Amino acid sequence: SGIPHEEGIRSLCWKILLNYLPLDQTLWESFLKKQREVYAQFLREMIIQPGIAKANLGLSRADVTLEDHPLNPNPDSRWNNYFKDNEILLQIDKDVRRLYPDMAFFQRPTEYPCQLILDPQNDYETLRRRVEQTTLKAQTVHRNRSGVTNVSSPGKALNLYPSNEYEVLPSGTEAHWEVVERILFIYAKLNPGIAYVQGMNEIVGPIYYTFATDPSSQWKEHAEADTFFCFTNLMSENRDNFIKSLDDSQCGITCKMESVYAMLKDKDPQLFLKLEEQNIKPQYFTFRWLTLLLSQEFLLPDVIRIWDSLFSDQDRFHFLLLVCCAMLILIRDSLLAGDFTANMRLLQDYPISDVHTILTKAKELQENS
Repeated sequence: SGIPHEEGIRSLCWKILLNYLPLDQTLWESFLKKQREVYAQFLREMIIQPGIAKANLGLSRADVTLEDHPLNPNPDSRWNNYFKDNEILLQIDKDVRRLYPDMAFFQRPTEYPCQLILDPQNDYETLRRRVEQTTLKAQTVHRNRSGVTNVSSPGKALNLYPSNEYEVLPSGTEAHWEVVERILFIYAKLNPGIAYVQGMNEIVGPIYYTFATDPSSQWKEHAEADTFFCFTNLMSENRDNFIKSLDDSQCGITCKMESVYAMLKDKDPQLFLKLEEQNIKPQYFTFRWLTLLLSQEFLLPDVIRIWDSLFSDQDRFHFLLLVCCAMLILIRDSLLAGDFTANMRLLQDYPISDVHTILTKAKELQENS
């Protein structure tokens, strides 16, 4: 039935369900203190120190004669890493600026800007400055797979705010999207095997929103660190979907997409045959449904409601397959009547917005299996 939003129960439950908080409540205080300190250390090592190094390197002419310089081809060169990081940062920046453009939340300043980063004593380059100063155009960096954002979804007019029209917040403040950018950048640095793939912003967004709007200021103040660890835990279960080289393996996304059709064949053979007949392959629409946990198919409050059920299921990714199957069965009459074009339109811009109906159907399928 979902988690009540009152008194911040949801953000507490999510922290437990995503295996962040230990089940022993007496350990919470010391555990949280330790984790938040670990995160602060990540900020120091991956954003602040490189920022100081860059600021220092930029100041002194003598540095050019040292072994490490911007054109140094050595893979261990600090500059080389800096430029590589910039490519990832530009892609993250482009994606987080357009998170939920139909809501003002991500453009608004956070009540708890990161003091470590915004300390006026710091004379160093922040992520925002890095993006502003870099000459590489973000458009040249493409890491899209199978059209993660190729189709507009409800309320997601991606060009609502062209990126040059974002209002710049006064010094000493930062927008919520900048916090999300930092979380994703740190994640990419700590997980070089996967780094950042377009669409991860859509998974971190709802978690951060839930934590950053918690009624308790104690939780809200640490939304960034807590989101980072919960996102990392969720990605550890979901990351295979984002690794292209695993696409066709047992644990890859192709296998999961085919599982949706296998389940549909079992639950509704007639509908399955119709989609097969029209050559509507599962990857045409389930790729986005599965990798982004339906976060692009519904408005944010509905995504959060679906995630309540998803996170609390013992086998959450199997439950996600059931939800996808339920979504197909609930529009079976339209699909059976439609041609290829009409059906593709239905599947890529899903018509039912009442998520309660979808979850009830998914539960029913689960009980009958």
